[in-house]
Amino acid sequence: MTTKQLFRGTMPFMMAKLLLGGATVLISVILLAILMGIGYLFGEGGLLVTFCIWVGATGAVRFAIMHYLGYLVKAGHIAVIAEACKRGKLPKNMVDYGKKRVKERFATSNIYFAVDKLVTSSVKQIQRGIDKIGGKMDFIPGMEAVAGLAKFFVNISLGYIDECCLGWTFWNPQQGAFKSAADGVVIYAQNWKVLLKSAAKTMAKTLLILLLIALLAFVPVGLIFKLLGWSPLFAFLLACLIAWTVKFAFIDSYIMIQMMGSYMSVAPETRIAFDLYGKLCKISSSFKELFGKGQQESGGRQAPPREDYAGGESRPRPAYSQDGRPPMRPRPAQPQERPVQREAPRYIVCANCGEKNPPGTKFCGGCGERMGG
Repeated sequence: MTTKQLFRGTMPFMMAKLLLGGATVLISVILLAILMGIGYLFGEGGLLVTFCIWVGATGAVRFAIMHYLGYLVKAGHIAVIAEACKRGKLPKNMVDYGKKRVKERFATSNIYFAVDKLVTSSVKQIQRGIDKIGGKMDFIPGMEAVAGLAKFFVNISLGYIDECCLGWTFWNPQQGAFKSAADGVVIYAQNWKVLLKSAAKTMAKTLLILLLIALLAFVPVGLIFKLLGWSPLFAFLLACLIAWTVKFAFIDSYIMIQMMGSYMSVAPETRIAFDLYGKLCKISSSFKELFGKGQQESGGRQAPPREDYAGGESRPRPAYSQDGRPPMRPRPAQPQERPVQREAPRYIVCANCGEKNPPGTKFCGGCGERMGG
């Protein structure tokens, strides 16, 4: 399915995100009206204090709604997109399907939050790699600006890479959530150039769209506040909240679908380089923790087989030690060797002329040279 088809087909999840964002804006506006009314009674000093309180309260409301409700809606959306990428069509009753898959994959919301946090921290290694490259090449004129722009795009992109890795946990249900998420990070590490190249194109478009939405939101809100004689600063903040709501519901969803489409197009064909587990464990403490929790899920035993999507067969996945190295495989028992009975030669070749002579011949019949002499 194309990005546009997935975007239109999963619109119910985006409307749910829009309602959550709208609830955040509505609560923020009510708090603003109440606190500004209280601050007005105490003059300019009171307004400043209540404004600071409002900023903190708005952040708390946003965190509470998005952390406990928005994340679960996003998880259901990811589950549906992964299924559509895998099967080529959207599941029926996608909202119920998303809820069911999230409950099956993550028994509680705390497990989902733990996996999401560890994956997000793990993929930050790409950012540090960009920083090192920019530092080594800062002698090139203009390289600092190029590296800064690259880091800007990578920073935005990494916020969606963790969703791709979480999508892999739904694609590959045979393993535990932590182990599948760790595999997802390794798959990203093997394909980061392709994925970030696709992300850069998407980011350039979406940033322009986000700027346009902010301007469109500020114009009517600013006019209303001006007519009422209210502060233009509050109008700007409210416009930013509206723009953020639209971004959360539609722009973030579009980028996520675009990124997951790119990720799922390469992930099933990727043969995981198992030595990367050990390397990433040394680089990232978060990945080491994620990998360790994946080992705990299987009790340190061999993981169950997963579908080999390239060949259509099932193959077992070996268990790994805590440092990410594959275990030593025992050598198969060698069959007992039997003495080989060699046949007697049928003729003797003369080293001088190449004539073939019967066994036991002392002098060559072709040139007369002594055989073996």
